[in-house]
Amino acid sequence: MSTPMIGMVAGMVLGFAGYFGGFWAFLLVAALGAIGFVAGRFADGDLEPGDFFRSRGSRRR
Repeated sequence: MSTPMIGMVAGMVLGFAGYFGGFWAFLLVAALGAIGFVAGRFADGDLEPGDFFRSRGSRRR
């Protein structure tokens, strides 16, 4: 599935959650989607736990 298609599906899910569940359901779906996105990036190997804890001044060599 292409990236634009995934974005469209995610937008539709958030829209349905906001319409049928209200604002808090919208926030819950958005937060769980963000957590799922980060977990997927970890699973693909695109992110490492150190990426979140590294100081701004340090760089990879």
